[in-house]
Amino acid sequence: MSDRQVYSIEIAGIKRDLPLFEIKPGLKIAILNILGDTELVQACARELAKKLTGIQYDILVTAEAKSIPLAHALAVETKKPYVVLRKTYKPYMGDALKAETLSITTGQPQVLILDEKDRELIQSRKVVILDDVISTGSTLQGMKMILEKASAIIVAQASILTEGNIDHWADIVSLGHLPLFTD
Repeated sequence: MSDRQVYSIEIAGIKRDLPLFEIKPGLKIAILNILGDTELVQACARELAKKLTGIQYDILVTAEAKSIPLAHALAVETKKPYVVLRKTYKPYMGDALKAETLSITTGQPQVLILDEKDRELIQSRKVVILDDVISTGSTLQGMKMILEKASAIIVAQASILTEGNIDHWADIVSLGHLPLFTD
């Protein structure tokens, strides 16, 4: 058993203890890892689907990797397709679009890539950008850059949680907010 500090939260009626990890000296963040947590993913998808009711959109768009199960579950709930922006280019992706962001969890540059087939799918369509946690907004910005290049129409941005300065995320459809933890 680890003696790691945790932040207890209730999301979509489900309680979880999120481990705190130091990302730089004096600053810790609570980590939500939904991979494999089907109970939480399904509950969050149901609640986000309710919050997106009334927004007219055609497709969900997310970034690889942790938010993929959420995108899938939300697509099932809403009967809307979803597209995943990949982090690595493969030859079968054809004439793909790329954007670079800086990841808060790795501190490294991160490339997001829109596959040629998905590019055709989202062109001139109304999209909802989806992420598990929006912290600095860098992944969100990378997704917006690609979607604008692809002539998609961004009608909403959604996540399970936002993090940091809550005032920065007033336009995000979310299920909760995480504080930052400083020493």
